[in-house]
Amino acid sequence: MSGDIAAAQRRFRRYIGIDYSGAATPETGLPGLRVYVSSPSRPPREVTPPAGGLRHWSRRAVADWLARTLAVEVPAIVGIDHGFSFPQAWFERHGLSPDWEAFLVDFQAHWPCDQQGVRVEDVRRGRLGRAAARSGDSRWRRLTEQRSGAAKSVFHFDVQGSVAKSTHAGLPWLLHLRRRLGTRVHVWPFDGWEVSCGCSVLAEAYPRLYSEGYPRRKRTPDQQDAYSIAAWLRDRDGDGTLGGMLCPVLPPAARRLAAVEGWVLGVR
Repeated sequence: MSGDIAAAQRRFRRYIGIDYSGAATPETGLPGLRVYVSSPSRPPREVTPPAGGLRHWSRRAVADWLARTLAVEVPAIVGIDHGFSFPQAWFERHGLSPDWEAFLVDFQAHWPCDQQGVRVEDVRRGRLGRAAARSGDSRWRRLTEQRSGAAKSVFHFDVQGSVAKSTHAGLPWLLHLRRRLGTRVHVWPFDGWEVSCGCSVLAEAYPRLYSEGYPRRKRTPDQQDAYSIAAWLRDRDGDGTLGGMLCPVLPPAARRLAAVEGWVLGVR
């Protein structure tokens, strides 16, 4: 099998890596927003927006493309480079139930970053939305961020390597996908650590965990991040280790916390 498990043993048939961006508005084409797709027989290649539209992907265009792509009966796994939830301290501060779908609805109501013309900074600075009623603390880090080593808090804005803006911009689009796709897609680990055979998956990814294994060649940093997510997902499914990473060995308390805060795929 030349270092790869048989094709029939693979869990997925499509591997999608997305390097996200929280810049500008939902309709703006962003050079920092990149999408790569691979298959068991094909290494990652970049996917560009449909012809006749934007030169670069916008967040809205990516969400619509994902909704169409994942509606097809071909099991895919998608790694997206932004936080899927917040630290438990945030839920406690605001007196919210640790229910992930209710969290998305509540967050979008306060941070409507999926609405036309709305920038994260518009909400953050109080020009739109109700950010002050759902604020966080840059000192708070999720357990998975602590375990990953270098990942910053989802509330740590305005620093190099921050995912705060992309997280706040991306969360409303997870709600959008949830509403369009329902149970057709398993959002990991909020829908459970075990993924049913044949089901597509949305998971949080952290390119820094994967990119060193893949030469950058002529790709930009954003392209390299998206490429490495797709390549890593493909390779881990190929060598049979992806299943274990979808169900990591965690102490019971950590597992319960991760069910609220989310987990980065590949963090042990």
